[in-house]
Amino acid sequence: MNFRWDKKYLYWGITAFLVICASICFYYLLFHSSKLWDGFFSVFNIVMPIVDGFVLAYLLSPVLNHIERKLLYPAFSSITHTEKQNFTLKMKKHLRKLGILITLVLVSAFLYCFFSIVIQQLVDSIHSIILQFPYYIHNLSEWIVGIFDSNQELEITVTALLDRYSSRLETWVTSDLIPQANALVRTISTGLIGNVIGIAKALWNLLIGFIISIYLLDGKENFAGQGKKVIYSLFSRETANVFVSNIRFIHRTFIGFVSGKIVDSIIIGIICYLGTNLMGTPYPVLISVIIGVTNVIPFFGPYMGAIPSAILILMVNPTQCLYFIIFILVLQQFDGNILGPKILGDSTGLNSFWVIFSITFFGGLFGIIGMVIGVPVFAVIYAGIKAITHRRLEEKNLPVSTVDYVNVFSIGQDGTLIQNEMAQEKETEPEGSRIGFGDSWLLLKRKNRSHTVSSDSNAGHASEKDQ
Repeated sequence: MNFRWDKKYLYWGITAFLVICASICFYYLLFHSSKLWDGFFSVFNIVMPIVDGFVLAYLLSPVLNHIERKLLYPAFSSITHTEKQNFTLKMKKHLRKLGILITLVLVSAFLYCFFSIVIQQLVDSIHSIILQFPYYIHNLSEWIVGIFDSNQELEITVTALLDRYSSRLETWVTSDLIPQANALVRTISTGLIGNVIGIAKALWNLLIGFIISIYLLDGKENFAGQGKKVIYSLFSRETANVFVSNIRFIHRTFIGFVSGKIVDSIIIGIICYLGTNLMGTPYPVLISVIIGVTNVIPFFGPYMGAIPSAILILMVNPTQCLYFIIFILVLQQFDGNILGPKILGDSTGLNSFWVIFSITFFGGLFGIIGMVIGVPVFAVIYAGIKAITHRRLEEKNLPVSTVDYVNVFSIGQDGTLIQNEMAQEKETEPEGSRIGFGDSWLLLKRKNRSHTVSSDSNAGHASEKDQ
């Protein structure tokens, strides 16, 4: 008996094999996911210097571009009387190397000034806080006693609460707080060597990444061209054009938001330092650094920096704390309504609700890093969903503007948008003519049934006529 080969058996065999492989992968992913995560983090730790290099090059790229466009190209053109478009490849390479050198010198000088001046002031401020902390507590206690002296009822209430919960507080300190503190001290002492090794490894990765970033900056156009060549070789021309356009949009969104937010935070920190100095606020450098750093986080950042700063000032001088809170509120209004829009513009295209949502969601997933990059990441996702929605609506010959759908009650068969006013006119019809959700389904079913019956009867008449 001869066996007749059929391609469908081959397809069945390949399908069965793929199903078995997918089942094995799903089982391993379900019950051994920890090993996969360990492997992923191991690979991530290996490529960390390269990641650091990409991040540094991406952040330094706008500085390099600005130096080339505003400084080097005009200066070289005036010296050689050559237009920018007539620069030879060799000239551009030399100007690129000079631009990288100037960029690194400027960034290094800024970091040196920051660490030599600001960090020293921060260390002195923290040291002073630690030494004078009992004195600050005494000032705060006297201020609270002064408030109680003017309000006897409040003093009686607080005293009763202290008497009621003092024993519980003592029990909690002796039974829970002290043992946990001892365990924490043991954990820190045993993990100190590991932390030192981790910090040294992170610094080494950062140094290697800094060297890698120089090579990335030197050949960034070449790397971009290689990436486009791969994209156009893998996809069709239309798909590749859309893909490259989306990459440009992602780049504009990220670099516009991140670089603009850094510049905005530096300006806010400087303004805060000048204002706190004029008001005589204690520890102006420390407070200004806290305000400037936390301002990188949109929306929640100013409050995250203002609360601990206000508590610190409250312990030193309660009156200055009130002045500081008023100053911060004015400063944040200036940042949110004038400075921020001037620097950032509408780089994300998100309203306030989606900004809060993205910060909360990505902050819960990735912590502080998620709060910083959550807004541009969600802006890209939002733009992608918006583009897909608009394309599907255009395929159905429907309007894409959100304003057109605000008062829509339904859409007619011809694509006409039925507004709420028309729906209200239908509500004025007699009671028996109103159709609810369930009734509309029944009516549609009866209509289909009657249409079927009429079609059958027409078919019967047609057959009789043929006979």
